[in-house]
Amino acid sequence: MWTLSVPWWEFVLRGIVVYVFLLVFLRLTGKRQTAQYAPFDLVLLLILSNAVQNSMNAGDNSLIGGLISASTLIVCHVGLAHLAYRFRRIERFVDGRPQVLVQDGKVDEVLMQHELLSATDLSAALRAGGCLHAHEVERATIETNGQITVVLKKR
Repeated sequence: MWTLSVPWWEFVLRGIVVYVFLLVFLRLTGKRQTAQYAPFDLVLLLILSNAVQNSMNAGDNSLIGGLISASTLIVCHVGLAHLAYRFRRIERFVDGRPQVLVQDGKVDEVLMQHELLSATDLSAALRAGGCLHAHEVERATIETNGQITVVLKKR
């Protein structure tokens, strides 16, 4: 329980590598994947966590090893948050940029395809924003967190 099968620094190195890998991988999958958790999205996250577990702990199931790995991930997360706050380029890489999905009633189909948003997803976001049709929208933006904000045209 208290004995490590690998050196402590290996847990730290493995944790950092896995954290960066997952950050880049999830960032490349698009905003939709991080904001709208459908059941299959949650299953993917659970399977991912299980898949990378052994790469982080090198088969070591000790309590200390688990605490080192967890601490490493938390420190990476907090450190990256501080770096993103201070440096705009890092913030843009981590969070992305908001993008206009609908402008003056015209839907950007290329962006929808890139973000893997279906017409059903867009319709749901428009309804949540208080309208039924894209022509009622002045601007709809997919935010950095994947949420879609809708600004209606003035009547």
